[in-house]
Amino acid sequence: MTSHKGAGDTEADAPLRIGGRPVAPYLRSRAPALTRRVVDRLLAELPVYAGLPGEEVSGDIADIVQHNLRLVADVLEHRRAATHAELGQQRDSAAQRAEEGVPLDAILTAYQLGMAMCWDEVSADARPDELADVREVVRLIMVLQRQLTSAVSAAFLEATRILDSQENNGRHALMTALLAGEPTDRRTTARPAPCYVVLTLALGPHPDETGPEPGARIAARRKIRRVRAVLDQYVGEPALTSFDSEGGTALLPVVAAPPWEALCALVGRTAEAAAVPITGAAEVAEPESVPHAVARSREIVELVRSTGRPPGLYRLADVLLDYQLSRPTEALHGLALLLAPLERKPELLDTLETYLDHGLDRRATAAALCVHPNTVDYRVRRITQLTGLSPARPGDLQHLNAALVARRSLGAVGAA
Repeated sequence: MTSHKGAGDTEADAPLRIGGRPVAPYLRSRAPALTRRVVDRLLAELPVYAGLPGEEVSGDIADIVQHNLRLVADVLEHRRAATHAELGQQRDSAAQRAEEGVPLDAILTAYQLGMAMCWDEVSADARPDELADVREVVRLIMVLQRQLTSAVSAAFLEATRILDSQENNGRHALMTALLAGEPTDRRTTARPAPCYVVLTLALGPHPDETGPEPGARIAARRKIRRVRAVLDQYVGEPALTSFDSEGGTALLPVVAAPPWEALCALVGRTAEAAAVPITGAAEVAEPESVPHAVARSREIVELVRSTGRPPGLYRLADVLLDYQLSRPTEALHGLALLLAPLERKPELLDTLETYLDHGLDRRATAAALCVHPNTVDYRVRRITQLTGLSPARPGDLQHLNAALVARRSLGAVGAA
């Protein structure tokens, strides 16, 4: 048998060779192309993987496949088993798949297919004089396969256990008590925080949620998981949350009210992580005030969405006029009637709203409406003639703003 050792090499530190080349460097060089082939085979042979969102397949799944291939190269290069730390990404991936509802047998089959294709790649050109190295490569791959099966199964089952027990753990009981306004000392062993950031979020749909099942369901779970991960990171522990694919409520324990800018940044990071637009409302409340804060924040979110405001985080002060005028009163109808003369002239209503939104700037309004500034001037004069209210008069401007809010509020109520 021909030796592969160079001058001064020992059997233990000589690189393993198959096909006349060191196995580890060759596998690293082939990892990107082999990753694509492994992913293609997973999609072809495992229906649950074929149903995953495209973003997940090209992202998380491809990443973990390539990570595994590079781990095989490291194991073969150093002739050792993988360390606990080196299997961390696989454990995290298994936990994520558990949260998304991917069955364990499909995950383990995916690992087996990937490892088999890895072996086929490195052994294709094996020569008779390389039997010792071939046997060593097989041994190391089998050890790694056993480690992967153990690590992935354990992480998956632990994640499943946590998910199954979520309904009965202390955090869930604490959140239930807080939302119901019930004494927390009798409902749960978990102690409430001095106060909470009450956060209501409306989550936009991710593009992958519009596809067929089970991909749409997995995309929704993935979105929720990403939202929770950002909120957990903010509080440094699992946050109290209740979310479905459209949104929900989070109670973030704090000692004192955080800066509003920090909460806006938090929602921005959440939207970026979930890759969806998010509209939210927040306020800080003591435990006994949580139910009222939740109800109010939900109203604010609905108000923001019904009035066409952009995604982002809002507080009561941001929508004070709309909020007050959304209360059903005689005055609400009276204010809306101020714009009745414009009801059959949608171009005038649209111009009025755009003109007020742009701070009475005729050029900005014209640009937004794609008309000439003179057209804006003409329409503003017609609005004044028909309603008797001029945006140029401070008192009339207040009435016009209030009338638009009242009209939107009544429209939202009618739609509901």
